[in-house]
Amino acid sequence: MIGKLKGTIDEIGDDYALIDVHGVCYVAFCSARTLSRLGSPGEAAVLFIETYVREDQLKLFGFMTALEREWFNILQSVQGVGAKVALALLSTLTPSELANAIALQDKTAVSRAPGVGPKVAVRIITELKNKAPAFAGEAGANIGLKQELGEGVAPAPVADAVSALTNLGYSREQAANAIAAALKNGGEGADSAKLIRLGLKELSR
Repeated sequence: MIGKLKGTIDEIGDDYALIDVHGVCYVAFCSARTLSRLGSPGEAAVLFIETYVREDQLKLFGFMTALEREWFNILQSVQGVGAKVALALLSTLTPSELANAIALQDKTAVSRAPGVGPKVAVRIITELKNKAPAFAGEAGANIGLKQELGEGVAPAPVADAVSALTNLGYSREQAANAIAAALKNGGEGADSAKLIRLGLKELSR
């Protein structure tokens, strides 16, 4: 089982990278995002690897981070999502953006990925919404709040504060981030007026 490759880039293809490890070249299928960040032939590279062994094939899938590899696996736990669709999602959205989209139940963002229609997008959100915070990684602690907002179960002052900021022209994403930060500074018992004031302060930075 191969978990990581450290070597030199031999070739970059449309959907793969050829990594030379001490004279042995490995083909790793990667997302477009990973390939764009990998580098050029001749440069050193490190890829986190997911090894697929089937009766008729053996494939390596490569990722820039362990978090991307985790998302690749968890996405495939959803019915109708295979390796190709999972890579397409990771080509379109970063792990942070994917976690945000699932937490906010933003099926439009999820369905931007090639091969992901509205029905599959809804299935991904429905089946993974409770797992998004655990796999948020760089998305941070704000995911929990965003998930509550998406499900309409956030405390009234929080929901009101987010609504007020969106009415001022900020996106829901910006508003949720600002109010999450405001909660840290203002405390869980802060009323909507205080959260709005602190949220605007965060947005003005």
